[in-house]
Amino acid sequence: MNASAPVARKLKVATTSLAGCFGCHMSILDIDERLFTLLEKVEFDRSPITDIKEVGDCDLGIIEGGLCNAENVEVLREFRRRCKVLVALGACAINGGLPAQRNTLSLPLLLQEVYRSEPGAEHGLIPNDPELPLPLNKVHPLHEVVHIDFFIPGCPPSADAIWAVLTGLLAGEERPLGHGLIRFD
Repeated sequence: MNASAPVARKLKVATTSLAGCFGCHMSILDIDERLFTLLEKVEFDRSPITDIKEVGDCDLGIIEGGLCNAENVEVLREFRRRCKVLVALGACAINGGLPAQRNTLSLPLLLQEVYRSEPGAEHGLIPNDPELPLPLNKVHPLHEVVHIDFFIPGCPPSADAIWAVLTGLLAGEERPLGHGLIRFD
């Protein structure tokens, strides 16, 4: 081994899940053994993989899920401040996905329906605790609040689509997702 050869710096990557089902993170895990190749080039910061709760300065932020409450917006804005590049992962992050189906109802009507008119709701009260994040009137996609650099569509995106985009970004290239890599199961 040549002692004077420069050691390549690993890129710092952070991930989070906002309003969604966590299926996109499961697709990241579906990269399977290729994760070992990825880990040679990246170091995970905040992520369910590391269980780190705060995001540090990162090269790449990957976010799944839409924005349904004030805490989601706060986390997204923190990722935008701390990450050089942001990737919206999956339908919920890109267009609100399934959680956005509530957008046809007003928030007061929705809360009334869920907490007061359903049989068995405990005490029939709408939760009102300062520890709970305030719900937004609508579910929003990420790009409505911050600039998003790349989008990986799908519900969930396939492991191969995520792999193609991540390895492209690591190589400094934009790799288009061709036919067969985008799916909505």
